[in-house]
Amino acid sequence: MTGSTAASFTADDYRARMERAARTAAEAGLQGLLVAPGPDLVWLTGYTPPAVTERLTLLVLAAGQDPVLVVPALEAPDAHRAAGAAALTLRDWTDGKDPYAATAALLDASGRLGISDNAWALHLLALQQAMPGTSYASLTEALPMLRAVKDAAELDLMAAAGAAADATFEEIRNVPFAGRRESEVAADLDRLLRRHGHEQVDFTIVASGPNGANPHHEAGDRVIARGDTVVLDFGGLRDGYGSDTSRTVHVGEPTDEERRVHDIVREAQEAGFRAVRPGAACQDVDRAAREVIADAGYGEYFIHRTGHGIGVTTHEPPYMIEGEERPLVPGMCFSVEPGIYLPGRFGVRIEDIVTVTEDGGRRLNTTTRELVIVE
Repeated sequence: MTGSTAASFTADDYRARMERAARTAAEAGLQGLLVAPGPDLVWLTGYTPPAVTERLTLLVLAAGQDPVLVVPALEAPDAHRAAGAAALTLRDWTDGKDPYAATAALLDASGRLGISDNAWALHLLALQQAMPGTSYASLTEALPMLRAVKDAAELDLMAAAGAAADATFEEIRNVPFAGRRESEVAADLDRLLRRHGHEQVDFTIVASGPNGANPHHEAGDRVIARGDTVVLDFGGLRDGYGSDTSRTVHVGEPTDEERRVHDIVREAQEAGFRAVRPGAACQDVDRAAREVIADAGYGEYFIHRTGHGIGVTTHEPPYMIEGEERPLVPGMCFSVEPGIYLPGRFGVRIEDIVTVTEDGGRRLNTTTRELVIVE
């Protein structure tokens, strides 16, 4: 199976995103945004530079003025071909010229600016030198919800990525587990995700037996044995949008305790999902899932937040965690993934991507959440 064609976002789509970003920045008290190569630049313009170099590439956004992409002259032809190029002005610079002075001329030299989290220190320091009266805030700090609410086309892409991850699980549950290394099963997951249309695989966690008690275990040389509980957590990007799902399987028949722990996590995941509705706080999702696990006596073994946002990256705001009072809004997409991790023994995690609807939530992963027996 191959991936479907990505939705064709138009220059108007990118124009609307840039206008919204500039407007939101102004509302947050910022005089402008500086967007370096990375997920934010792709989302705002459709442009991915052909290579990561020390040469400055920077999108400059400010309310009331046209967006400008400062780009090295040798990469300008690629920038002109970007889907959002018609919605912005390209200002190229050649080696030997000062791109920071050119950037400074586009901005309020005494204002507070938002800047991409992944901007190089080299560039930020040079901008500060060119505009000593400016101060800066990371985009995650200043505009954490910039990409959080997805439109209809983005939700279609998220759903397709989730369906591809589900198809991968339906196949992986039928491959041999016993007698194979974790890394071999992880390679199967990578191959299947790509077969189902993923252009990028970000993680393929295969955590067997005691390794399952480490939520971010990287698949290694441990040979999976009969009697092992195995946590599978995998995902990446399909047509530019993320998938991320976790299921826990068992090699042969589980013990009563293994079934009981799995049932508790399944009930916690269901409780977290039922807490999703417009206006609820992000922390309400975490509280609902955590309460089930704590009431069952395993609270100290649930050692991470209940969820994270997902979109053009597989981890982004919002976060389902205690203290996050931000309200849920239709179109937000995030994971609901409680777990129990028993050191030296085994772990269980169940994860779906969920999107907020007008009256609740919708799962983008629909494979069984029951304990699956594998061979």
